[in-house]
Amino acid sequence: MRTVRDWFQDTTGGLPRTFWYLWTGTLINRLGSFVIIFLAIYLTEVRGFDEFQAGLVLGLWGAGGAAGTLTGGVLADRWGRRPTLLTAHLGAATMMLALGFARELWMVALGALLLGMFAEAARPAFSAMMIDVVPERDRLRAFTLNYWAINLGFACAATLAGLAAEAGYLLLFVVDAATTLTTAAVIFLKVGETRSARGGQQPQAQAHGQQSQAHGQQSQAHGRQPQAHGQPTAPLAAPHRGGLRTALSDRVFVGFVALNVLLALVFMQHVSMLPIAMSQDGLSPSTFGAVIAVNGVLIVAGQLFVPRLIRGRSRSHVLALAALVVGVGFGLTAFADAAWFYVLTVLIWTLGEMLNSPSNSTLIAELSPSALRGRYQGVFSLSWSLATFAAPVAGGFVRDRLGDSALWIGCAAIGGVVAVAHLLSGPARERRAAELRTPPTSPAPRSTTPTGPAGQGTALAGTGTGTGTGV
Repeated sequence: MRTVRDWFQDTTGGLPRTFWYLWTGTLINRLGSFVIIFLAIYLTEVRGFDEFQAGLVLGLWGAGGAAGTLTGGVLADRWGRRPTLLTAHLGAATMMLALGFARELWMVALGALLLGMFAEAARPAFSAMMIDVVPERDRLRAFTLNYWAINLGFACAATLAGLAAEAGYLLLFVVDAATTLTTAAVIFLKVGETRSARGGQQPQAQAHGQQSQAHGQQSQAHGRQPQAHGQPTAPLAAPHRGGLRTALSDRVFVGFVALNVLLALVFMQHVSMLPIAMSQDGLSPSTFGAVIAVNGVLIVAGQLFVPRLIRGRSRSHVLALAALVVGVGFGLTAFADAAWFYVLTVLIWTLGEMLNSPSNSTLIAELSPSALRGRYQGVFSLSWSLATFAAPVAGGFVRDRLGDSALWIGCAAIGGVVAVAHLLSGPARERRAAELRTPPTSPAPRSTTPTGPAGQGTALAGTGTGTGTGV
């Protein structure tokens, strides 16, 4: 009992209160994430669209997400994390209901586009807020706990959504919108702005209600908000100009994003082509819900043990192994024709997902300069949006022209390619992460005028490493 108690304390203890409010919002939102799980079946069986039209609608959802992640990343840095999150959640709830009542193809397509834009705009702001409030030493377990909440909600949602779908598909959209609004309420009532006035990271002790020293200045007391955006103590313009261009010209970072796009293309087949394949094998929507719920159940049961398992191991090796396992799991889908076989494939690629997610999240956090954190998170989130757009379109095309087996064997091949690429590119990423962790040396002042806080000059210097630009 003592061992279990110690493990629980090591896993959950000492994290800021703001993190737990965000964690709660994530859990509530995912408990109602009904629509995306059954959208492919809804489009083909209820709305009568063919596979290409269904893939196009899902692709437009991803295209909207691509625009949303970039916009959300910029707004998170300029406007603030909190207002970006609130706007995104309110917009997503509205569009969720609109999509549920849409009938014509063009209306469904437009609704999916706008829903993807609002829903994905929240992702970079949420990730930036998590990094703002959680100290670097605790981020691996914080991201793991958040990922655990996502999948706890997903496991419950997949099972409940299967039953709700048989009662009426409109119920899926109503429940999803309601949980999104509830998440917005949690953020509105309990979560304050975490972006600092200078565009950098909030002092970490602030989240714990303690005082700390940061470059000779005291941090704000717990519960107080950062200075209003119009009243900074240092110029705000510098961190904002060209920030997105900096992220896109960072070759090490963009290379990592590209690998995530490839693996996400494989992974997103579970919400596009997998439900269609199972439906054509004669399996009901509730069976698909139960099978895909295995993904969430396995993560809930085992994800909290993963940080200790991978701690101290090479992240490149972990990411390579994860890509290989994901590829094998999806590749075996080519031979599945019964529920138990589909469960086996889900179990395998879920193991790869469990290894991939915490390593991915902590590495992206370390590759994101503090002054441009929202933009970097937005570009990384773009990889998922691009995959969400391309996966159903490409999957539907390959399945239609080359057959079901070619699609799943192709997924296995992509997993192998990503695994090799991680092994080759890993050292460069770790060098970049180490450079960003090391504060750059500030030049000596040329006059007797006191210099501003170190965050005004040194944070920007860190953002330009290897990119050719400081902003």
